[in-house]
Amino acid sequence: MTELKITKDTTIEDLVNTLPASVKYLMENGIRCIVCGEPIWGTLEEASKEKGFSDSDIARFVQELNDLQKSEN
Repeated sequence: MTELKITKDTTIEDLVNTLPASVKYLMENGIRCIVCGEPIWGTLEEASKEKGFSDSDIARFVQELNDLQKSEN
C-alpha cells in the first residue's frame, strides 16, 4: 500500500483511498459523514472544522492517522 504523508490539507478522498482504516478512525472521532453516506469533499481540516473541532484536535487527528498508517504498513 502506498504511504501518504497525512496533513490537515490531505483530502478525505486521498485519506480513505490510501488508508481504509481511517474511515473507522474518523467515525470514532465524530466525523461520521463517511458512514451515513453523505459524501465528504475537501480536506481533513475542513471536515473537522465543519464538525466543530479545534486546531489542536486536528493536529491530534493528523498525528494519530499517521501513526495508524505506520502500524498498517
